[in-house]
Amino acid sequence: MPMRKQLAKRQEEVNAALEKVFAAGKNLPQQAIFEAMEYSLLAGGKRIRPVLLLEFAALGGLSAEDAMPFACALEMIHTYSLIHDDLPCMDDDDFRRGRPTSHKKFGEALALLAGDGLLTAAFEQMLSAESKAQPANRLAAAAEIASAAGCFGMIGGQVLDLADQKEKVRLEAEPYAAEKLTQINRLKTGALFRAACRGGLLLAGVREERYLSAAERFADALGISFQIQDDILDVTGNADALGKQTGNDEKQGKATYVALWGLEKAKSQVKRLTESALRELSVFDELGGAAFLSWLVSSLSERSF
Repeated sequence: MPMRKQLAKRQEEVNAALEKVFAAGKNLPQQAIFEAMEYSLLAGGKRIRPVLLLEFAALGGLSAEDAMPFACALEMIHTYSLIHDDLPCMDDDDFRRGRPTSHKKFGEALALLAGDGLLTAAFEQMLSAESKAQPANRLAAAAEIASAAGCFGMIGGQVLDLADQKEKVRLEAEPYAAEKLTQINRLKTGALFRAACRGGLLLAGVREERYLSAAERFADALGISFQIQDDILDVTGNADALGKQTGNDEKQGKATYVALWGLEKAKSQVKRLTESALRELSVFDELGGAAFLSWLVSSLSERSF
């Protein structure tokens, strides 16, 4: 199967599974919260994190069907983070995935609750959905994802990002530090990438350190590359294609890789990190190879949305 069709197939599988998650809530008195959660969860998106989890689980011999509850959980956590990130107290964005952000559609209170609902539903999915994955493996993968979503991961990165924005007046007088940016993005963006890759292996019962370490290095390189490409697209991208406003980083005075390096060096760093990620995949030849993952990484480095 051609790689692009394989990606589309995976994305369709994830979307179909996500559509079923909150079906039981449609006729309940509190159906407004389910409507708000689905509004953001089913609004599209690349589904990269769940696809990564499914592919790494497959390397360990676990079927997509049995890994799907964890793939859905990752997308729920990612979506909750976007809802909260768009709130006026955070980035105050009006559009996401080509439509008004959750708080613009439903108001701040329901948007906040929709994010909370998605986060808690993610853990319900991991711990209660049917799967042939062994209980110990499910717990290990859930713990990996929980750590990535919390203060040692994504939330910690957001805290650092907010602190950086408060210091923007001082930072404007000195060069942005690449090390500081990477520290923020390794947590804020990279944590869920690591959870997808390591979590997929753990869910499938793969515990050998050489595989887990390679997955972590792969995810680190991919996560930073992904963020740099996002920064590039915020400057060069088309708002309609991206589904969100462009130029916000500069308007808000946020530290970005483009602000630090300029466009050309940022692009060269995407290439360097992509090559680094590809090298880490070679160890998985022992598990049947990762041709699709290699294609996916290269494709993401060239994306325009």
